Amino acid sequence: MTIATWLALYFIIWWTVLFAVLPFGVRSQVESGEVTSGTEPGAPARPQLLRKVLATTVVSAIVLALVKVALALIEL
Repeated sequence: MTIATWLALYFIIWWTVLFAVLPFGVRSQVESGEVTSGTEPGAPARPQLLRKVLATTVVSAIVLALVKVALALIEL
């Protein structure tokens, strides 16, 4: 597989993992008691996006490594 193929696969894995990670630890403004005027009460109070992006990057790298190992085992 070429580097472009691996990058494309990583990109797909990264977005899939991001959508799986986004709801973790999210509390709405109502749950946290900090409703900002003019916003939806169900909106996240502190989404912690940087933390989720970093976690997504690490998990995606691990998943890609597992895919590479699985493909290597299949080719044996």
